[in-house]
Amino acid sequence: MNKIRVGSRGSRLALAQTDAVISALRSLYPDIDFERQIVKTEGDRLQHIPVERIGDKGIFVKDIEQALMDGHIDMAVHSMKDVPSQLPDGLMIGAMPWREDPRDAFISSDGRTIEQLGCRARIGIGSARRSAQLKNCFPGIDIVAIRGNIDTRINKINEAGLDGIVLAVAGLKRLGVSDVITQILPVDVCTPAAGQGALGIEIRKSDEKAADLLMPLNHAPTRAAVDAERMFMAMMGGDCNTPIGVYGEVDGVDILLRAAVEKDGCIMRHSVKGEVAQYQNVVSKLVALLEE
Repeated sequence: MNKIRVGSRGSRLALAQTDAVISALRSLYPDIDFERQIVKTEGDRLQHIPVERIGDKGIFVKDIEQALMDGHIDMAVHSMKDVPSQLPDGLMIGAMPWREDPRDAFISSDGRTIEQLGCRARIGIGSARRSAQLKNCFPGIDIVAIRGNIDTRINKINEAGLDGIVLAVAGLKRLGVSDVITQILPVDVCTPAAGQGALGIEIRKSDEKAADLLMPLNHAPTRAAVDAERMFMAMMGGDCNTPIGVYGEVDGVDILLRAAVEKDGCIMRHSVKGEVAQYQNVVSKLVALLEE
């Protein structure tokens, strides 16, 4: 295995994330040639259509997964929030590195926080989850749907006359532009999407050599938290387009799992704490609370 082809989307953020993974792998295995390969996804091709209208799970990953299954690439780097709860047969997440800040950030046009904005403030948001939670906390704001990469969305503030936008903290940090953040939204105001801030390196189940190479990159607390979040989404029947937020925090042997779910126009919030080793029980209890 002298060359390993690593698949990635072509956005600036995706490339930065993939390059970070490749850099870590090269430092571990200097004798292996890690080559980045860009795969254009359905989500990239349909930038002009709101994600929820496309109505297809995995629009940012399935083309890359197909390339992986066809043997055109050997591993793929994904944002875990884009990865459906159910992976295709024959594929697995070989590693999840340390998770970046999973929270959401508000970027203001004039330095005011979201609490300081008046009624009818126009906020650009690209997900049903963020829209539902922020509309619940700040009912006077007007939600403006936006799509595109981070640079495109930031430019929308001026182009569309917005009072601000909401983006993931992790992406801004990974691109080195976190200085644009006006405020980081607390988890109890805007609970993150499952897997937000985490990366996943996907491989073929049959590729034992790739699995061995990735072992040093896996961060066990991140893996446990994200696995719990993804199990919760699967049990709730949700995906990345569903107005559901869920966030797991691992502290030693314990995990605190918090969720926010829109139901009949209201946001229901619950949390459950338990042992990391038994996170499946924690997820089941949280789902039961929200289904009462």
